[in-house]
Amino acid sequence: MTVQLDENKIQKLIEEQEKILNDNTQKSKQMFESADHLSNGVASAYQARDPWPIYIDRGSGAKIWDVDGNEYYDFHNGYGSMVQGHGHPAIGKALAERWPKGSHFGAATEDDIVVSNILAERFGLEKWRFTNSGSEATMDAIRIARAYTGRDTIMKIFGSYHGHHDAVMVSIGVAWDDIGPRDHYKQLPYGGGIPESTVELTIPVPFNDAEAMEARIIELDKEGRKPACVIMEAAMMNLGVVLPEPGYLEAVREITKKHGVVLIFDEVKTGLCVAAGGATERFGVTPDMVTLAKALGGGLPAGGIGGTAEVMSVVEDHTVNQVGTYSGNPLSMAAARASLEQVLTPDAYKHLDHLNDRILKGCSEVIAKYDIAAYTVGIGSKGCVTFSDAKIVDYESYAEHQSGGITDLAWLWNMNHGIFMTPGREEEWTLSVVHDDAAIDAYVNALDSLLAEVTK
Repeated sequence: MTVQLDENKIQKLIEEQEKILNDNTQKSKQMFESADHLSNGVASAYQARDPWPIYIDRGSGAKIWDVDGNEYYDFHNGYGSMVQGHGHPAIGKALAERWPKGSHFGAATEDDIVVSNILAERFGLEKWRFTNSGSEATMDAIRIARAYTGRDTIMKIFGSYHGHHDAVMVSIGVAWDDIGPRDHYKQLPYGGGIPESTVELTIPVPFNDAEAMEARIIELDKEGRKPACVIMEAAMMNLGVVLPEPGYLEAVREITKKHGVVLIFDEVKTGLCVAAGGATERFGVTPDMVTLAKALGGGLPAGGIGGTAEVMSVVEDHTVNQVGTYSGNPLSMAAARASLEQVLTPDAYKHLDHLNDRILKGCSEVIAKYDIAAYTVGIGSKGCVTFSDAKIVDYESYAEHQSGGITDLAWLWNMNHGIFMTPGREEEWTLSVVHDDAAIDAYVNALDSLLAEVTK
């Protein structure tokens, strides 16, 4: 019989681990208290923490150090951006060579062409443009799809995050009893400042349910507001990791083609991280458009949009003004080129698969050892332990099967045992090409000691 975790005990452990982390991060506290003019002491809401954020001093390879000198194996990796590891010499050399030649022109450079050629080969999409972030990439991709189809409505997966522009800040994370019926999920803004008129143009549908998607497309078509596009992650990466069920992506590809809806794979998290050609390669389904960011720039801000020649024709004929002062910035493109040519190689992806297989196996064995309600899931550099008594396949199942306090405790426990992780049940671990078996052992051992404590 599965061991039932004692929530009272978990809450007590959370208090103990919070005190340990706070005691060990007093310089972070002092830095936070000096941040008079930085809102909440951070550059982004995702960096905030109560009572203070953890400020990072440096990183090297698979490790980082905070301002207090605490050393961690980095399984956060800048929300998955640093799959190359910190301070990779090949990327550093490219930046050092680029810098004295000029860091920004607002004009094209050779590296733009080289990087686009590599991405076209990897993802099987002919035309590319560059941006500075994932949010810009998804925003521009949606605009391109709207111009190409002449339609305004868009469709997304309920619970998915696609950046912080208004069109996609809809129906992301909400209370379980607020989402509405499965065939007509509610259109709910994710925070303030999002116009209701924009919210009304974004239609959410469930993941892993192609029939529900097609039924909604048909219904919207009858109402005269067929979607311009479906924007989705091929594998959901903000409910932990939720993989597509067999045949689901193939069905989505067929449905969108049949109804003339542009299919956009948001590969900001999966692109270059789960395979050389991202989820597009991994699952063998090619969309009309792909959006990239995070890992693309090798640690520098960079995003990309890839598309078929047909869809991207509205960019080439200047129907869509896809612009950005820093798009294709020489430093970012030099880093991207070095990363693609010298770091994210076939051998690197073999190594990532080895590491992920090893961490999945190790964590699964620990879960079985303590017989708790949890399972592991992952691909390439991405994965997680999901604390649930049922398989998570979409937002409904994610919201229905809560994990209790174990997720919060796991983050604190990891931090206090030398494992730097993204906080929250919705996040996952990210490996880098410079992680090794010792790093994996450290992660698995931390999980073992956690479960030993909560089950004794």
